[in-house]
Amino acid sequence: MLTLSPNRTKRIAIAIVASCFAPLNSHAADSDARIRAIVDKAIRPIMAEYKVPGMAVAVTVDGQAHVFNYGLASVKDNTPVGDATLFELGSISKTLTATLASYAQVLGKLSLDEHPGTYMPELKGSPIDKMSVLNFGTYTGSGLPLQFPDEVTDATMTDYFRQWKPQAASGAQRRYSNPSLGLFGHLTALALKSDFSDAMEQQLFPQLGMKTSYVRVPESEMANYAWGYDEDNLPRRMDPAVLVAQTYGVRSTAADVLRFVQVNIDPQRLDEPMRRAVEGTHVGYFKVGAMVQGLGWEQFPYPVTLQRLQAGNSRTMIMEPNAAKRLTVGPAAFAKTLFDKTGSTGGFGSYVAFVPEKKIGIAILANKNYPIPARVKAGHAILKQLAP
Repeated sequence: MLTLSPNRTKRIAIAIVASCFAPLNSHAADSDARIRAIVDKAIRPIMAEYKVPGMAVAVTVDGQAHVFNYGLASVKDNTPVGDATLFELGSISKTLTATLASYAQVLGKLSLDEHPGTYMPELKGSPIDKMSVLNFGTYTGSGLPLQFPDEVTDATMTDYFRQWKPQAASGAQRRYSNPSLGLFGHLTALALKSDFSDAMEQQLFPQLGMKTSYVRVPESEMANYAWGYDEDNLPRRMDPAVLVAQTYGVRSTAADVLRFVQVNIDPQRLDEPMRRAVEGTHVGYFKVGAMVQGLGWEQFPYPVTLQRLQAGNSRTMIMEPNAAKRLTVGPAAFAKTLFDKTGSTGGFGSYVAFVPEKKIGIAILANKNYPIPARVKAGHAILKQLAP
């Protein structure tokens, strides 16, 4: 029988342990390098073509997160984009507003079938009160415009809604609208008996595990807040506006947005009732052209062609009324579904997409409002290569 010295035995044990973990570490590094190559190929040409100063791209594959940073958060200060960099999410904020509304519904405080006057008595009996809360959450109510008229202020917002005359029958058409989704978020806060920003920052974000997301950026985080750049490459950030918090007011990091994507891919990791709230935003309510409209998220059958995905995110879908067909609420509209949402402000552009059945998702954040078709093309290309 061979007898080994204590030192010899220790060296052998260390070697065995190292041999077990080295392939795992090597595999993880190879995976990260492979995904970086995929993301680089899609993102670097966009930055060059559209002169985008900075971008952050976060990818999840089978529960594993990968975050890649590019360029500058501030051109003037030569500040690089980093993991702590805050971007304006634009209308991706609407998916978070929708999640808060779904949460209020799960708690029994908000009903999508009720009318706005139930929560906002000032609107009771007015023409807009004939619509349902669901209509405002899916842009299928009264044909409200894309933006509030310039003369509308916080003080006159209620009068604007009270005097509004519906432009279409309830549920007949989808017209993408900040006033519509803004009212949806406002009604949600009233139902929760809370300030909207407080509800987002104190109730929603913590339960979703979002630790670096803000409606109101605290002074301690201002150094991380990227500057956006307009078409003339001049620095800017979002301007105050009516119901901005509800519609496009969230600032966040790529990693935090990816956490939101991951809990949408796998809501089971959440506690009740937030799990049911997230699942509620995955219900499809209206068929509109190439896509299905849910609460916040837009839905497509997966796999989906680039042409169909771009059609569902086209200027026509954003700027014009489109015929809508109410779906029977029940099983998912598609056997496999890609959920997505674009977002823009004057100086920022973003895109989020995920496929729960494939456990893949992506968040693309940029400090320039570059064309939506380019964002969708990049996201589609990356997800196509990540799909198992």
